[in-house]
Amino acid sequence: MKAIDIDGGSGPAEALRLVERPDPVAGPGEIRIRVKVAGINRPDLLQRRGLYPAPPGAPEGLGLEVAGEVDQVGEGVTRWVIGDRVCALLGGGGYAELAVVDARHALPMPEGMEFVQAAALPETVCTVFANVFEAGGLKAGETLLIHGATSGIGVTAIQMAKAAGARVIATSRGAAKAEAAQALGADLSLDAKTNNLQGQIAAFGGVDMVLDMVGADYAALNQAVLNRFGRWVVIATLSGARAEIDLAGLMMKRIILTGSTLRARPADEKARLIAAVEAKAWPWVGSGQVRPPVEATFALADAAAAHLRLEAGDHVGKIVLTV
Repeated sequence: MKAIDIDGGSGPAEALRLVERPDPVAGPGEIRIRVKVAGINRPDLLQRRGLYPAPPGAPEGLGLEVAGEVDQVGEGVTRWVIGDRVCALLGGGGYAELAVVDARHALPMPEGMEFVQAAALPETVCTVFANVFEAGGLKAGETLLIHGATSGIGVTAIQMAKAAGARVIATSRGAAKAEAAQALGADLSLDAKTNNLQGQIAAFGGVDMVLDMVGADYAALNQAVLNRFGRWVVIATLSGARAEIDLAGLMMKRIILTGSTLRARPADEKARLIAAVEAKAWPWVGSGQVRPPVEATFALADAAAAHLRLEAGDHVGKIVLTV
């Protein structure tokens, strides 16, 4: 099969190369997917740079989500048959013509959905569900603040929060991105380049939860705008991982500060999460309430250009590779 490799093991986007690898084989409890489209995510960029190594036992190569057709079924798998259209959450290896995955980590593609859209879902929907609804406990009528709201995670979080009956405040860099977040459903969309974010958020009534992909630069803001019993969930640290926090203020408001990653979770935990997503969030996908925009598609051989596009940071939504 053809797949993307990193020349030298790590490096800039230009280090990505199209190579040939032996076809993987589905083992017990696994399925093999003939990949049609693979999603690109920021962890791929970090792994390419040598900053986010794959967990032990993960498939070789980049790529954490794919959409395609089942073309091989391992021993003991009863749910899927050859020809099923699925999208799946992977530990790696999605930038390829074939990908093997735990059968429990696949989701059925909704009727009528295209592969390009389906490949944009597993990593983002699972990340949002695990952090916003499980760790953050967002409820209908509450207000969610999303930083980096036009990223792949951000646009998905806007749509999922609105589908659940919550209000959304979005921050993003630039007027155009703020308009895009508003169009996706944000109740209040703010340009992070402008002044007085804290005042504008406070005037809206503060927030009950923060989904934070920025990190250090917004630590003081987050603590200031969170209401009593607020939840602050960190899933990325684009502006830095070290921040000063007023612990007394945290105590007075009874704020919960937590964070998580997805890729390194054990297979059984990922299977539990996928099952919860299918039961509670997949109906939103099927109804069209959750359809994060796909900003651009690139051919598999053009993975380097796709990474450069994501690194530029001017996209709204997801970037994917067609295989």
